[in-house]
Amino acid sequence: MSKEMTGAEMVIQALADQGVDHLFGYPGGAVLPIYDALFHQNRIEHILVRHEQAAVHSAEGYARSSGKVGVVLVTSGPGATNAVTGLTDALMDSIPIVCITGQVATHLIGNDAFQECDTVGITRPCTKHNYLVRDVNDLARVLHEAFYVAQNGRPGPVVVDIPKDVQFAKGTYVGRENIEHKTYKPKLVGDADKIQQAVDMIAGAKRPIFYTGGGVINSGPAASRALRELARLTGVPVTSTLMGLGAFPAANGQWLGMLGMHGTYEANMTMHGCDVMVCIGARFDDRITGRLDAFSPGSKKIHIDIDPSSINKNVKVDLPIIGDCAKVLDAMLAAWKSQDRHIDRAALDDWWKQIDRWRGRNSLAYRLLPDTIKPQQAIERLYAATKDRDVYISTEVGQHQMWAAQFFRFEEPNRWLTSGGLGTMGYGLPAAIGAQIAHPEALCVDIAGEASILMNMQEMSTAVQFNLPVKIFILNNRYMGMVRQWQELLHGGRYSHSYSEALPDFVKLADAYGGVGIRCEKPGDLDGAIQEMINIKRPVIFDCIVDQQENCFPMIPSGRAHNEMILGDMAVDLDEAITDEGKMLV
Repeated sequence: MSKEMTGAEMVIQALADQGVDHLFGYPGGAVLPIYDALFHQNRIEHILVRHEQAAVHSAEGYARSSGKVGVVLVTSGPGATNAVTGLTDALMDSIPIVCITGQVATHLIGNDAFQECDTVGITRPCTKHNYLVRDVNDLARVLHEAFYVAQNGRPGPVVVDIPKDVQFAKGTYVGRENIEHKTYKPKLVGDADKIQQAVDMIAGAKRPIFYTGGGVINSGPAASRALRELARLTGVPVTSTLMGLGAFPAANGQWLGMLGMHGTYEANMTMHGCDVMVCIGARFDDRITGRLDAFSPGSKKIHIDIDPSSINKNVKVDLPIIGDCAKVLDAMLAAWKSQDRHIDRAALDDWWKQIDRWRGRNSLAYRLLPDTIKPQQAIERLYAATKDRDVYISTEVGQHQMWAAQFFRFEEPNRWLTSGGLGTMGYGLPAAIGAQIAHPEALCVDIAGEASILMNMQEMSTAVQFNLPVKIFILNNRYMGMVRQWQELLHGGRYSHSYSEALPDFVKLADAYGGVGIRCEKPGDLDGAIQEMINIKRPVIFDCIVDQQENCFPMIPSGRAHNEMILGDMAVDLDEAITDEGKMLV
């Protein structure tokens, strides 16, 4: 397809050719030609957010839940700089985003013009790639390249900065079928000899583990299916990072729960004691490893990742396999089946007996109270009420996020939307909006804290305007909970500026936005109030008043090894706290 059109028209045509149905944005002077082109078409629905950071988070929620590229449109200057937090979040969590930014006219670039900023310079560290388009005849090619780069290899955000005069100028539009990126060609298929080595190492293992991450989910449903089949055939235990939840079903007996700083005792101890670790689509980040020099010291490590820069970046591995998770896992499955391989069953049985002893610590146990809602209890009751529904869970960042990861059990991929690498407060509500746009009939719930939710509360207006029945489920403990917990445990109980003072009345706030507010303070009222929230087909703010002093355990303190966990007082008999398998710090 080749024809003459304006730059603004090219943007809309390119989005349509890329299969874009929804666009998250906020207008401004430097993108008005594109907004005018939007006005004259009905193929792409524009979702008006109330802040550019929220536009990117909404696009992230849309992308993460649907598997499509999330698309953002913002103006120059503050529009672009407001998007930086979202772009950084998407980069760290490998979310495919194309962000189109307006720019002042080309002859004004570098002159400190009104609402000018060096968007390319500012976003270079927080994007996978970025472009400044100075010639309208390059625009279509750049836009199609941006989609290719965003979704191929390790996914990530791409910025296309378009000066206003380029939007007005006329040029030749080139369709996506004529575009081929000549230099960026990620390796998808793993080396056959290395895949064979991996199969041999797994078959020879006595104490193996599959350590999975967000890369399994980014690789698509085929990767999750292959992981499940490989786990079934081998009998190997499976754990996951925060970003990988749902790739392996929580109901499966081989599932150990999440690992890392707030992971389960059994997951962390199994990682510590394994002899062969198969890392699939994860990057050995600090929240998983704890102290690096004590991380899984006796294991041989296999690392499967599509991003070569992740290999040996944090942890030196014995067998790197570069490739797409789905393709590598499929190849491993094929080799395992064709060669009729088996693990030493007696050794594996002994390994599972040890794992079951660690499970017996019941590291997620907590103490119920008659008149106070425990935050873990609130998550468990929310899960019980929604487990048979088509549900997508997003979160803000803090204690509530970790409790959600621990107690909401995910059976399928793409249902868990959270900010992992950057830890962005304010992520959850716009992400839930993006998921609701992608899945209009689904139940989309943002599990929030009363502090985090205020970071992007203005997006209630977006939810109300577009009739999106998102639910904001606030665990309200009147503290910045994770900050308070660290101050209690590591800073002598000096709660410096962590108390949430001057909070709004969330029920009245919901009403002010045109939504519905519900407050729940007693355990006995919880189930009924949650059901009421679900039944309401409008945006709801659910203010759940929970125990102020509850801490999130297990916890690996900063600077400790991952087998040195603080456990809650219900998890273990303190007389048996110090064991050969690990330590409990008290």
